[in-house]
Amino acid sequence: MKFLIDLEAYLRSEFSAYPAENVLALEACPAGQTGDFTLNCFRIGKFCGNPMAAAAAVVDFLSKHEDIESVTAVKAFVNITVKAAALHLAGAADTDALLERAALPEAERRRVLIEFSAPNTNKPQHLGHVRNNTLGMALGSLLKRVGHDVIEVNLVNDRGIHICKSMLCYQKVGNGRNPENTGIKGDHLVGDFYVEYNKMLSDAVKELKAARPELAEKDSDELFLETAIGQETQKMLQDWEAGVPAVRELWQMMNNWVFAGFAETYKRMGIDFNHTYLESETYLLGKDIIAAGLDKGVFSRREDGAVICDLGKMGKKVVLRSDGTSVYITQDIGTTKKKYDDYQPQTMIWVVGDEQNLHFQMLFEIMKRLGFEWAKDLFHLSYGMVNLPNGRMKSREGTVVDADDLFDEMALLARNACAERGGDEISEEELARRGEIIGLGALKFMLLKFNPKTTITFDPAASLRFEGDTGPYVQYVATRIASIERKAAEKNLFAVKDADWSLLTSAAEREVAVKLYFYPSVLQTAAAKRDCSGLVEYLLELAKAFNRFYRDCPVLSAGDEALVVARLSLADAVRKVITDGLHTLTIGVPEAM
Repeated sequence: MKFLIDLEAYLRSEFSAYPAENVLALEACPAGQTGDFTLNCFRIGKFCGNPMAAAAAVVDFLSKHEDIESVTAVKAFVNITVKAAALHLAGAADTDALLERAALPEAERRRVLIEFSAPNTNKPQHLGHVRNNTLGMALGSLLKRVGHDVIEVNLVNDRGIHICKSMLCYQKVGNGRNPENTGIKGDHLVGDFYVEYNKMLSDAVKELKAARPELAEKDSDELFLETAIGQETQKMLQDWEAGVPAVRELWQMMNNWVFAGFAETYKRMGIDFNHTYLESETYLLGKDIIAAGLDKGVFSRREDGAVICDLGKMGKKVVLRSDGTSVYITQDIGTTKKKYDDYQPQTMIWVVGDEQNLHFQMLFEIMKRLGFEWAKDLFHLSYGMVNLPNGRMKSREGTVVDADDLFDEMALLARNACAERGGDEISEEELARRGEIIGLGALKFMLLKFNPKTTITFDPAASLRFEGDTGPYVQYVATRIASIERKAAEKNLFAVKDADWSLLTSAAEREVAVKLYFYPSVLQTAAAKRDCSGLVEYLLELAKAFNRFYRDCPVLSAGDEALVVARLSLADAVRKVITDGLHTLTIGVPEAM
């Protein structure tokens, strides 16, 4: 705002200690106080003698400024009411400039690599993956929106004992079934074999316990290698690692089915990775780094020959078994180094559930001790579990909510809601299109609404309500404004930059203008915190502010044409900001709802 720029210049002229760079930042005026904005003068007190002296200087200058209607000090806080024309010119009058202000200065932009999704190829993606995917893709989009160079990667777990379980089950009961002759999506078909395998294993464990009562207190994992099917699975893993052609061919065939299925799921969510790493290609990485670290004294050998890292309060972490084989953190060390070598990022982010908090704390500390200077900029975006109203999900028992089934349900619920609102004139094709945009948007919006660390319960029906703190509520504001603009165009009335903004003086109009002004800082703050929930909250607040404005300030029926155009222009700015915000969250906006 012009008055803020002028105020900075004034303070520099009055106080020699005042810095050359801009340091003032407006805040929304607190509820119950009079003003559009507040300046916290505690932040500049050290440059101006003390906070009270700073506040007095601010009030003295702004009380004479042409753009200020009134200014008062409450201790070291200065509340400012801006004249209507100047207030709206700072945001609504030039939305292109407003949206461009979200871009960080060149010097603050970074090259960021973000890894998310990380599914296994023994089952389809489920609701937990949906939260992971949503957090990862939205954060990547947000970081790009403020100007960072973002590389999005996936690390697929396509090898190991769990993969062999689905493979062995296919050998036993597959009978030549495949996605083509069954009509079952590839990842779902492989997931069916995984569930069937675990039923076989459960039956085998029951038989074993019946024959050997002394094993009654042990669980399936403990008795895995005591069963014939467990031994067969272990043998298959050994054969895979030895490169036995028949096992590798089966593995490749079933993996291809799963990858084709994953591709459909990712496309539906709008995900496009820059690179997909495969654990089958990275699981041997890291041993050379461990050897070098051992020579440097970063690691030590335990009495049994295992290589460990003493991480103090975090504990002693085994990084190589006594027989020289890798543990999970071994390949994580190697893969982290590979990702850095491949893309040279300044920051690396992992989107992984909170059950892995300690693992990442250990990984990051080990990378620092190994001397990698860039290891100070490694970040774990930890997130909590997502449940459904009927409880937790269990992959082994086949009680998970598959991502594709959830997408179908959300799209159908949204389609039906649109049909009820729109009558018979909407084609089935258009209903399906709207259902997809609204349904998946509602899902993403609800998953992003909370801080990632929060464990949440997701209710599909509640997330699709057109009233309340939901995605459809925000989408509907954008579509309502688009409808207003179409009706205005029929009267040859359009949003313009040079509207008579001085006419928009009501509390509701001013509230919308203030909300619009803060949009760029909301984006930058959310990106800095790596938390999209702040943007979600802002969009809800802006949508509510618009609805209050629309209720109190008629647009097309305002009477005076200049007032109609001004209100139409304000509404247009809201539509553009909401659309930009939703797109930043990877959520679409239908033309109508």
